Amino acid sequence: MRGRGGRGRAAGRHLRAGPVTYAVLTLFTAGSVLPLLWTAVAASRDNTRLAHTPPPLWFGPHLGRNLGIAWGEARLGLAVLNTVLVAGSVALGTVLFCTVAGFAFAKLRFRFRNALLAAVVGTMMVPPQLSVVPLFLVVARLGWTDRLQTVVLPTLVSAFGVFFMRQYLAEALPLELIEAARVDGASSLRIVRHVVLPVARPAMAVLGMLSFVQAWNDFFWPVIALTQDNPTVQVALTGLGRGYVPDQAVVMAGALLGTLPLLLVLALFGRHIVGGIMRGAVKG
Repeated sequence: MRGRGGRGRAAGRHLRAGPVTYAVLTLFTAGSVLPLLWTAVAASRDNTRLAHTPPPLWFGPHLGRNLGIAWGEARLGLAVLNTVLVAGSVALGTVLFCTVAGFAFAKLRFRFRNALLAAVVGTMMVPPQLSVVPLFLVVARLGWTDRLQTVVLPTLVSAFGVFFMRQYLAEALPLELIEAARVDGASSLRIVRHVVLPVARPAMAVLGMLSFVQAWNDFFWPVIALTQDNPTVQVALTGLGRGYVPDQAVVMAGALLGTLPLLLVLALFGRHIVGGIMRGAVKG
């Protein structure tokens, strides 16, 4: 009894971080923040000062001017709006379709289930460059070049998302809940809506954030399918610094403007996502 009580008191104590933990966390935080800080510093200087050695280590007086030039030259207003639509659509579609597919692979019984799952996971090993030419031919035949659906539809489902949701639901969703819903006469659609989606909410939040960030930063396919007349943020930034002597300060200002919306999304929803992860991790 004494040993069991001692283990209970030990489990109830809060873990305390030591100096090594704080040092490691400080190192990783600095490594994450310094690139963004350097981008802001470079965006506040002029091109001549950036060419000097050593480079500037603090903010200069030209941040507002460089941001204005980058905003106008790259048409970042239209680009940000397009990217919000694209990233939001991709994240919503990925979460919905991958959750349904992950539930099917995790809990439903049908022929060739394991073979189909292996085929889905196997597509992750195929380089995306191999599909560019046939995909562009299909898009051109449909007349979708330079339209946003060109970059939305091919990425609505991801093999990683299907495998991620399958692994989560295989552990987090008890089979007894599905059988009880079947006994009550619930259809498959109702089971997905009232049983699967509430259980999968923490994993859906994580997958949605990852999909949104990936779609926001995607460059390879959008730069092929879109033009400067209807760009996403990453495509629009390619139009900066095209002179004989590229203005690196303006390029950095554009990169800063393209990063700020992601930081805003993380500031608004990061706490809810972490809370969802923790609720999903606590069992019993």
